[in-house]
Amino acid sequence: MPEKDMVSEVEEVEVEPAEAETFEDEVEETGSIAADEQPAADTAEQEPETEESQSSAEAAAATDPLEEFKAKLRRQIGDWYVVHTYSGYENKVKAGIETRIQNLEAEDEVFEVQVPMETVVEYKNTVKKTIRRVRVPGYVLVRMDLTDHSWGVVRHTPGVTGFVGQDAYNPMPLRMDEVFDMLLPVFEEEQQSKGLPTPQPVVESDYSVGDNVRVKSGPFEGMDATISEIKPEAQEVVTLISVFERDTPVTLKFSQIEKM
Repeated sequence: MPEKDMVSEVEEVEVEPAEAETFEDEVEETGSIAADEQPAADTAEQEPETEESQSSAEAAAATDPLEEFKAKLRRQIGDWYVVHTYSGYENKVKAGIETRIQNLEAEDEVFEVQVPMETVVEYKNTVKKTIRRVRVPGYVLVRMDLTDHSWGVVRHTPGVTGFVGQDAYNPMPLRMDEVFDMLLPVFEEEQQSKGLPTPQPVVESDYSVGDNVRVKSGPFEGMDATISEIKPEAQEVVTLISVFERDTPVTLKFSQIEKM
């Protein structure tokens, strides 16, 4: 083979790999750039969703007073603990703890004391009475940072018999859902003070199923009846009244009957 032809062939063989390497480098660089850009795009897509979720949660708390109340409780410092006291002395114990907080300079450890109250409508033999009473008799709620000093401030208050829990010297705080449930009357009081609607009060009566009563007003006035069902929310009872020697169910208001 002539020397000139051999040189040309060698040149062709040498040039082709160089071109291939250049093309592969370009592909790798392009792929690398695309791969680098992809997470950035995903991040850009995810960030608005996160911000939108946070905005939705904040908007919900702003528009729903109950959610706003719960958010406020979550932001408060300290944990909520329950102390046991003698029934009927809850408010005296509350005042006693608050006095000891000031006298013993524990304001940085014990932050709040609550005795949740509720409104109850009582019916006793046709007499209607609205009262305020302790929702959980015998217990007081305290928000505090638990230390030896704060424990002593609360525990040695007259009327306190101990912290609630298996270990009275190292009690466990309430879960947040338990706090919400026990402090719900506090939220309702706040709503009522602002003139906002609140749930209907609890209705109780001294009537029981099977009680014999006398109807004192209405079409069946003067007739005897037996209570078969009590509807406290509606302030009604379902009674059985003998009509033509047959027991007939009749719904009556608490105010329409009296005990025999």
